[in-house]
Amino acid sequence: MDVSAPVTAADYALERNPNAASAPDRELAMEAPAFGMVFTDHMARATWTLEGGWGNRRVEPFADLSLHPGATVLHYSQQVFEGLKAYRWADGSTRLFRPEGNARRMAASAARLSLPPVSEDEFLASVEALLAVDGDWVPTQGESSLYLRPLLMGTEACLGVRPSHEVEYLLMACPVGAYFAGGVRPVSIWVAQGFHRAGEGGTGQAKTGGNYAGSLMPQQQAQDNGCDQVLFLDAREDKYIEELGGMNVFAVRRDGTVVTPRVTGTILEGVTRDSVIELLRAEGREVVERDIALEDLRSGIADGSVVELFACGTAAVVTPIARLVSPSFDEVVADGGPGTLTMHVRGALTDIQYGRAEDRFGWMTRVS
Repeated sequence: MDVSAPVTAADYALERNPNAASAPDRELAMEAPAFGMVFTDHMARATWTLEGGWGNRRVEPFADLSLHPGATVLHYSQQVFEGLKAYRWADGSTRLFRPEGNARRMAASAARLSLPPVSEDEFLASVEALLAVDGDWVPTQGESSLYLRPLLMGTEACLGVRPSHEVEYLLMACPVGAYFAGGVRPVSIWVAQGFHRAGEGGTGQAKTGGNYAGSLMPQQQAQDNGCDQVLFLDAREDKYIEELGGMNVFAVRRDGTVVTPRVTGTILEGVTRDSVIELLRAEGREVVERDIALEDLRSGIADGSVVELFACGTAAVVTPIARLVSPSFDEVVADGGPGTLTMHVRGALTDIQYGRAEDRFGWMTRVS
């Protein structure tokens, strides 16, 4: 974006949706939305060209896209995205959780996919512009929120294998409740067999659709075996745990130490992951980022030295893990119930996000 003049929400021209949902229809749609299935009335957009840079910023009615069949995103997957949430506080204000972290990660992902970066001020401006018109879609009930999905993709009609000369930035929003059906509950995890999420030098550290496309077959394998998610091992040795299909992993040891796989370029640097580490260290707990061998983790579960496992991410926040499953083993963590520290971390994070606790880390950004 134009670094000489910071972009603001006012730079986004507004075209209101003439068919916007009525208040009763909106409330009905927000009662119990499945994750990512209900969308708000508008979306924010901006267009980049090689000749002119970024421009044509607008908020327009939410609608299908028109893409040339030769668009680079359709053939070479030149695309990155993000995920963050807007929360309604009891005072009626709307807050974002660490949006600058998502902006930085999207810029890093864009660089890896040879896409033009979206600056932090542009990123925040697009969110503010969309919430200014669709703010009534931020839920108020329970621990629901408005999930925001920024998307950056190559749209030039070109079958040549090179970076796109035309790029579109979009921001859409979905009211959401619990990520897993039935709310917070311990989940079962399938350890991927013969599949890997990312390899060294690849795109594992970028939030790009291809990483997730490659996880769908093992995710289906997990579901076929009665599990909720899949855990990937490293591609080099097929030995060390890395992350789930869309979440980072933590283990709690009996001595109180918390361990999580170190980021090496094959693991997504989660904003929630970073927040969990900062929160635990602020409470005086030792958090170790290191390689974790699957067999060591299994041994720790079996002998009781590993007492809790949990996963974390924007969508699910913090989710307890009850079991690790494969064709050759079925390890139950402690008694299979949600761990004390797991639920403490989840409560501490959500209390900050919803304004029930002091934001001592300065994580929340007010947008309205």
